Amino acid sequence: MRLVRLLPLAVLILLPGCGLFAGNGDFGEPDYASEASTNLKRGDEALDSSQYQLAEKYFEYVKTKFPFLEASRQAELRLADVSFERELWTEAADRYNGFVKLHPTHPKVDYAAYRAALSHYRDIPSDWFLLPPSSEKDQTQVRAAWEALNDFTRTYTQSQYLEDAKKKQTEIRDRLVRHEVYVADFYEKRDRWSAAASRLETVLQKYPGPEDDKYLFRLHDLYSRLKDSNKARDALQRIITRLPGTPAAERAQKMLGS
Repeated sequence: MRLVRLLPLAVLILLPGCGLFAGNGDFGEPDYASEASTNLKRGDEALDSSQYQLAEKYFEYVKTKFPFLEASRQAELRLADVSFERELWTEAADRYNGFVKLHPTHPKVDYAAYRAALSHYRDIPSDWFLLPPSSEKDQTQVRAAWEALNDFTRTYTQSQYLEDAKKKQTEIRDRLVRHEVYVADFYEKRDRWSAAASRLETVLQKYPGPEDDKYLFRLHDLYSRLKDSNKARDALQRIITRLPGTPAAERAQKMLGS
């Protein structure tokens, strides 16, 4: 009975403490400071400890309360970081891209552009890289990552993130090529030569690389089977034009008969 009578008192004692903890967690309103820098620091601490809702509140506060300070731009970028850490890839990409559009001359614009591309890369379904595929797969996220990485490597040629972006770009390109070639093989084995040729043309147009000569020789063979002599000769001519002075070009020249 004594224990039962003490329980309500214990609850009353603990309740004020709960209010204190709420301000430091993901519930309730934070204890905002008057300085933007202090709020940014508290937001960073919350982000580092994975208290994402708390971090977002601090950054949103800085963004809206100090719109004319550099701290507001930093908070805007941190909000994108929050989305990235939460693995909300579409939201993160949108926030990073928004930063790039609004602040194209900001010192960290390359960071924002890189993280936007990286968000698309992370958004690729985990099983997409399990090749060869058994059937066609939705490549929307893959193409988005490819395009974002291409834009980044073309635009930010002096960025510290360029090397890593190029590595991921090459990885995605190789996977896309292998996918297209796999499907081309599938069609060719079933004598669907036109469909196979279309896949190889896609590789050459969208994902050019070191094995272009191999795919052009295959195109020559496919167009020959289709009795399209003009396209067959054009495939060989493209080898000569793209790869002058190489063994592949010499072979193509001999096949042209001149």
